[in-house]
Amino acid sequence: MEHPVTTPAIELRHYGHDDLPQIRQTLLDVHADAYADQMDDEFNQKFPWFVDHWGGNPGFSCVIAYDSGEPVGFAYGAPSAPGREWWREHVDEPPADSTTFSFSELMVRPKWRKTGVSEHLHNDLLAHRPEALVVLLVDPSHPKVQALYERWGYKKVGNRQPFPDSPNFAVMLLDLHSAAFYQNGYEK
Repeated sequence: MEHPVTTPAIELRHYGHDDLPQIRQTLLDVHADAYADQMDDEFNQKFPWFVDHWGGNPGFSCVIAYDSGEPVGFAYGAPSAPGREWWREHVDEPPADSTTFSFSELMVRPKWRKTGVSEHLHNDLLAHRPEALVVLLVDPSHPKVQALYERWGYKKVGNRQPFPDSPNFAVMLLDLHSAAFYQNGYEK
């Protein structure tokens, strides 16, 4: 584990693939709180599978935010396998460098929403990624979330329904080498 990064009142801790047994329950607990009113939805009930799937990737990277030792949110993802960048079907011409980090989850418990925690988690997870691009999926029934990602420099490139019981997500790409990315407070 790397040394924690601290922001006002929020401590950010980094974890990787080998740390999943240590952090798995924390991720599940934050998810249960964040989706407390939607846990009867079958897709939300599959979250433990997604944690294990993403955490099973050797390149898995996770940042968890803590407020006075209490977990308040997290962000995680993993590099895409070279040549398996599924987002390519949504662009006419992929960039020359198509190395991609798949940003899987960004979740903040209700009490800490609209406090800047999500942006800190997002920025910290991506701050030193070697990939050229970041891809993520956003549920279009949450237009404010999609607008937030657009403010952070993402562009919608299409729609995708990865599972029969999942929403038809907006596919969003971020160029980590773009000027807009660095204007949003990221560090190279």
